[in-house]
Order: sequence, then C-alpha cells, then structure tokens
Amino acid sequence: MIAGSLYRWATHPVATAETAADFRIPAGTGLRSALGLINDAGVRINPNLMVLLAKVMRAETTIKAGSYSIQRGATPWEILAKLTRGQFTQGELTLVEGLTLRQWREKLAAHPDLAQESQGLSEAELLSRLGIDARRGEGLFLADTYLFDKQSSDLDLLARAYRAMHRRLAAEWEQRAPGLPLKSPYEALILASIVEKETGRLADRPLIAAVFINRLRSGMLLQTDPTVIYGLGDRFDGNLRKKDLLADSPYNTYVRPGLPPTPIAMPSLASLQATLHPAASDALYFVARGDGSSQFSRTLEEHNRAVNRYQRGGK
Repeated sequence: MIAGSLYRWATHPVATAETAADFRIPAGTGLRSALGLINDAGVRINPNLMVLLAKVMRAETTIKAGSYSIQRGATPWEILAKLTRGQFTQGELTLVEGLTLRQWREKLAAHPDLAQESQGLSEAELLSRLGIDARRGEGLFLADTYLFDKQSSDLDLLARAYRAMHRRLAAEWEQRAPGLPLKSPYEALILASIVEKETGRLADRPLIAAVFINRLRSGMLLQTDPTVIYGLGDRFDGNLRKKDLLADSPYNTYVRPGLPPTPIAMPSLASLQATLHPAASDALYFVARGDGSSQFSRTLEEHNRAVNRYQRGGK
C-alpha cells in the first residue's frame, strides 16, 4: 500500500510557480538542503516523500552539484533522476583569438550565466587569484568555445582556459621544428600573438611566421605595427603615426630588437602551430595585398615594388 502510494506520488507532476525553475546546488549540499533550494526556486515538492523516494532508490547520497532547470510537468521521479545523474543546464561562451585580456574580461562580465567574481580586480590581482606569475595575461589563455555550469565563476572559466593553454603549449613546444630562435614556450606565445594580429588568413600564417623567424635569426628589427599599437594602449586612436613608430617603448619593434616583453593578444592554436612550424621560406618582408592575403619578398627592393603596387596603386 505504502509502496503504491509512493509510486503514484513519484510519477505525478509537481506544482511549479513558473514554466521552468532554475536553481543551483553547491558542492557538498545534502538532499534535504537541495530540496530547500528547489522549493525556493518555485518547485513545490514534499521533502519527506522525496527523501523516502531517494532512500528506496538508494540515491539519497548521490546528489550532484550543478545548475539545473526543472520544466513544468516534471515528476518527483524525473527530478530525482536529474539530480543524481547530473543533468545540468550549461552556458556557453566563445573566447575569441586576437583579443586582449581586457576585451575577454568585458565578454565575461556581459555573460548572464556567469557569476562575476573578478569584477573590480586589477589585472595583477586577477592573475594572482588564478595563481599565474606573469606581468600580463595576454597569450596565457586558450581561445576556444567553453561550456560551463550556469552560475559558475568567471574565475573558474579563466582557470580552465589557462590550464588548456598550458597543456597545448607544452605539447606544441615539444613538437616544434628544430633550430628556431625561440628560447622558451613563452617566447613562442609572444611571436604567435604577433602572427595572429598580422593576418586572419590561415594559409599565410606559416609564411608570416617565417618572415619573423628569419628576421630574428638575422638580427633584423621585427618592425610590426601591432606591437606598437599594443604598447600605445588607450592612447591609440585608430591612426598609427610616424612619431609612434619612432617613440621608444618596450613594445616598439621599430626601435627595439627582438621580441616584445609579452604577448600582445590571445593567439589561436593555428598561429601557435605556424610559429613553431614556419614555412620553408627565405622571405624577410611582406605587405598586405588588400584582399586579406599578403605578398612576400626576399629583398628590400622586391618589397618596395610590392608596396608600390599594393599600397600606393603603382604598377
């Protein structure tokens, strides 16, 4: 008799205040506390009967932490199954390559499904909270699409992106081409970020990387606008002027040799792979053709002709 009554109750839809009730169960929450959270979300469910059902199902200690959504018409049986199987609701966010950490933080702050724990933190404080010993955050996080438990922390998502980049960087560095003039994985990130900013064309990235690798080998200045723009920060108004190219700065590769001190953006995996496996090319120069591709040259004379053709409209 009792078993029959419990079965009928367990298979009858519970009352809900809305068409869907969303709630989050923190880690370590017991069944009764979880039922209180569910009730607070507008799902009217008898906690004593639910505990009894869980005991019968041997599921009273298998509640999984996470974010859930209960639709109108759900039964206690279905709700218990959802809680024990961890059928979470998830948010999604794409962190795009080529952006700075500041731009990524703006995207994180605007996402309605993330708990904002990094607001008000300086970049140094943010990196410290994540356990990262670095001057700046550019390059340290893997650009990707991330699924996450709704109302999980923005810091947790950044920590995942950092661990993902750490793993991929280590793997790519181990498989790098021999003889590269790069002393560390971090230097590879720096150059990859420059390659990322210099072209959006996948096919050109190994050639762009080859130009910079060749320049590093020969002691030439990198002379790349994106590093100067990054160094200007908020002072950059969209126009790069001659005085900017002449002003001394750690990021001005027109006046300082070698790589800048940090990456200038979040590089894609494709740019990192191109950097560590550059094309077999002796090119030292390139110029944009105007269609998204680049013209590569071995000598300054060839380069000047290409600049005249593609940038100045010459023949």
